[in-house]
Amino acid sequence: MNATELTRVIETVGRDRGIKREIIIEALEQAILSAAQKKYGMNAVLEAHYNGDSGEIDLFLFKKVVDSDDDMLEESEEIKIAEAHKMDPEAQIGDELGIKVETPDFGRIDAQTAKQVIFQKVRDAEREIIYNEYSGSKGEILNGIARRIERGSLVIDLGKTDALLPRTEIIPGEQFKPGDRVQAYLSDIVMGTRGTQLYLTRTSPKFLMKLFEMEVPEIRDGIIEIKTCAREPGARSKIAVISKDRDIDPVGACVGMKGVRVQQVIAELKGEKIDIIPWSDNPVMFVRSALSPAEISSVRLDERSKTMEIMVEDTQLSLAIGRKGQNVRLAAQLTGWRLDIISKTKLSKRTTDALTNFQHIEGVNDTLAQAIYQSGYMSIKQLAADAPEALQRIPGYELIEAATRLKEKAGIAVAAGLDTPSTGSDDGKGSFTADPNRNSARAAAEDRLRAMMKKEESQGS
Repeated sequence: MNATELTRVIETVGRDRGIKREIIIEALEQAILSAAQKKYGMNAVLEAHYNGDSGEIDLFLFKKVVDSDDDMLEESEEIKIAEAHKMDPEAQIGDELGIKVETPDFGRIDAQTAKQVIFQKVRDAEREIIYNEYSGSKGEILNGIARRIERGSLVIDLGKTDALLPRTEIIPGEQFKPGDRVQAYLSDIVMGTRGTQLYLTRTSPKFLMKLFEMEVPEIRDGIIEIKTCAREPGARSKIAVISKDRDIDPVGACVGMKGVRVQQVIAELKGEKIDIIPWSDNPVMFVRSALSPAEISSVRLDERSKTMEIMVEDTQLSLAIGRKGQNVRLAAQLTGWRLDIISKTKLSKRTTDALTNFQHIEGVNDTLAQAIYQSGYMSIKQLAADAPEALQRIPGYELIEAATRLKEKAGIAVAAGLDTPSTGSDDGKGSFTADPNRNSARAAAEDRLRAMMKKEESQGS
């Protein structure tokens, strides 16, 4: 490769790949060294430097100045003192003298090695460029064009690089074909040996939150904040919002005039229903809002287990639970509380059974049974298992001695088999429990799987 060709390669690769000139020069120098090392031996000390004036790469072989006989001389590593003086009159024994040598004439194998070195350097540079360019975009929404399916993931062309949208991160029911424009949330950037890989998602709650940020100026300006979000992609979502300005209604701002803002988000999510509710630091008020449009009759909360028992009228039960438990499941995720929805009829039966149950304990009358029940206990077994210090919060058992005796008597009642179920015969109707730690998307998938299996069973029978 002559000087003109070398300069052209540096300029072309730098322009086409967007790689710094210094990186390309370093790659070429490394390629020259790799080829020269084979010619002069692995023990040879070599250096290659790009000469900007000549446009060539100068190669230097460093030899140690010695005073030895010709038959003992290692020509690729040593030079006799007399020869060294011809190049540098001040050279002394033990010095290392850099001698400019001819750049090796690349053979087929050497050329291939040089090519690999250059390509590897260029790939490393490109990987770093892509990582640096998109690392600041993590957590943002990117736009691209669908190109192809690769190992189950949709490859999205972002212009300067490709990103992967895994099948699991596509909203259920969505279909993309090559050429479609795709909008997705950049969830992760991984720099690996095969390059920098960008991962996208359309199912994350963060994608929904970012869409609202794009549509609602008040969110971008920090006036309105989305405190939390729960989502079952493609079906339904709930977001809780709060305003830092008393004059601005957070729900109304997110909905927009005639619903235009929220409709833009719904359209992007292919019709996903979105409930926008006001956030509150009062857990009972927050849960009431989260379960809307259902009307809540009463709430009993247990802060120790972070559980709420929510009583609704029988006519409101199905509305509170939602289709296949979706409403209460999302409300549990949104609030972070375990929600036990129960109808008025069933709660009345449960209360009656529990009060009767507690009166099986020696010395417990109806008044004390009411106090135990109101303190959050549902069975004698719970009393027997709890510490006396915890039982002291029950009215009438504030003294540690009284609490200890209650625990002992509860243990005796359990041993005697007097701890009958407090809910009576449970037919599975009239209540529903939602755990905030259960992944709502997975729960919905499990519900669909159960429904499909039930359908197949019915068809088989």
